[in-house]
Amino acid sequence: MDINEIKLEAHLDANGKNASPLLPEHIKNYLIDIDGTICEDVPNEEPERMLTCEEIPHAKEYVNKWYNEGHIITFFTSRLEAHRENTEIWLKEHGFKYHGIMFGKPRGGNYHWIDDRTVKATKFLGTYGEFIKEMHEIDVFPKGE
Repeated sequence: MDINEIKLEAHLDANGKNASPLLPEHIKNYLIDIDGTICEDVPNEEPERMLTCEEIPHAKEYVNKWYNEGHIITFFTSRLEAHRENTEIWLKEHGFKYHGIMFGKPRGGNYHWIDDRTVKATKFLGTYGEFIKEMHEIDVFPKGE
């Protein structure tokens, strides 16, 4: 599905004012890392390896399945904008379907995402498969009064 065909739904804030629209509930926004998640981990200091790195088994199968189901696929990578050409060549040669790529994610991991929208974090542990649900504590801000 073309990303421009997705109809966003109107949304009101707690005071009844228009707020940023939402995706339909059945559509997910997948933000997927590249290095170490869909291919072997390649540091920015070795951009020539970005053309020859090995694909992680089943990565394409799952990413393309989500794309074909109508979800939004955006790669979110610590690679630099200077690595765009090599990255896009590799993705095309390996047959990954996606809507966009965001370069310049901060390096080093230990991410703490703060957002006013629901965020579901999934840590990739080296093997693709169907998602399983586990209960974990999360940090939240206290509700305003």
